[in-house]
Amino acid sequence: MNPLDPALLADVGARAKQQLRARMKALRAAYPATALAERSARAVRNVATLSEFTASRGIALFWPLLEQKEIDVRELDRLARAQGKRVYYPGFGVTSTGALSSELRLTSSPAELAVRQHRFLEPPPDAPVAARGDVDFLVVPALAAALSGHRLGFGIGFYDSLLPDFRPTARAAIVVFDFQLLAEVPALAHDVACDIVVTDARSVTATAPDA
Repeated sequence: MNPLDPALLADVGARAKQQLRARMKALRAAYPATALAERSARAVRNVATLSEFTASRGIALFWPLLEQKEIDVRELDRLARAQGKRVYYPGFGVTSTGALSSELRLTSSPAELAVRQHRFLEPPPDAPVAARGDVDFLVVPALAAALSGHRLGFGIGFYDSLLPDFRPTARAAIVVFDFQLLAEVPALAHDVACDIVVTDARSVTATAPDA
């Protein structure tokens, strides 16, 4: 087989991602919860001072998987609502063919979020779905991120499917702990880079965001 065969390269990339996911999950799990809480608070402050956050009218957030020690950005919900922003959260919809689709849905309170058919908290299935132009700024989770703006997620492809629906009119920021920021992460052809990377120690413009 040709070593540059696209199918082979994709398989190698997928395997590299799986190995990196395992390492990054273990690294995050090794940190004490109190240390991560302090780092999360600093990351939230860094996001809240971004011009993209302050200028946004509609913002997409995520509710952290705290049992997995994901970075805690819940305070951004309170800050956004206090500034009169519309707040959206991710959820899955179903297309006319029965396939799952990535969506952002409008919420009036985080109390509306619940575990439904998937492993993260989602808005009610009948909540209004965001269209292009409704969301100015997206806050995106990751297991690891690179300065290129590429991220390593959980492997379900939710944000790679979702982001093209809102960009380039909306800006997207990966928010991770600084120890999750790597020189590079494996990136396949379908992976979508974000515009900004925010950690507890820094906020940087991605070096190669996708248009």
